[in-house]
Order: sequence, then structure tokens, then C-alpha cells
Amino acid sequence: MTPSRPYLMRALFEWVLDNESTPYVLVDANILGVQVPQEYVNDGQIVLNISPSAVQGLMINNEAMSFNARFSGVTQNIYVPIVAVLAIYAKETGEGMVFGNEAGAPDPNDPQPAPKKKEEVRSQEKPSGRPSLTVVK
Repeated sequence: MTPSRPYLMRALFEWVLDNESTPYVLVDANILGVQVPQEYVNDGQIVLNISPSAVQGLMINNEAMSFNARFSGVTQNIYVPIVAVLAIYAKETGEGMVFGNEAGAPDPNDPQPAPKKKEEVRSQEKPSGRPSLTVVK
């Protein structure tokens, strides 16, 4: 299955706005591909206000979040791969969601995994035969 993070982000963004709050995202600025103003990064992370009054051209698709925003009066293009978003929440209440590692999502500590060899791909193919379930206690 595809990662659920972008779908949850879009839903929570709308939920925060519907509740007349300010949507903030916490971003891991060390992930490959993150383009944010480095002077605002603390301990490898940055908090971004993504409310409609703070950004222009906000786009959250399945690969990344991007928008234009002003930092100290200077307009900057912001680009954040979805895997770099650590949380989305309402500024006023702190309610929202913190994202963990998700099955199917790239590992943020290994931004470019090595391509699989043909032998590895074959060994991971579904086995033929009847499916079975096992009880785990």
C-alpha cells in the first residue's frame, strides 16, 4: 500500500482550518531534498506555519509539500518531501498528529536505498499456494 502520511496531512490540515486554528508542521531539515531557510533551523528541525494567510501556493501531494512564504520579508520557495514531515498540529491547542516510521515510506536515515538485485526481487515474490494465518500471542 502507498504511505498514508500525505493523506493524513491533507485531512488534518483541513480539520485544523475548520476549527479556526493555525496549522503548523514540524519538519526534519536534515532529510535529503528539504529546502527551507537554514537560519531558522534548530536542532535539525524547523516549525512552519502553513495557514493560507502565511503561505502562497500550498501544495501537498503524495511526494512533497511545497509553497512560497516570507521569512524576514524575503519570499522563499519551500520544498519538503513528505517523509521529512514529523508532525502536523494546531498552534493554539497542540492537537494534531506526530508521524512515526511508516511501512512503505522511505527510511529518512537512508534517503537513497540501494536498488534491489534481481535475485532479491524474486525471493520476495508471493509464494504460491493456499494462504494461512498464524495466531501470535
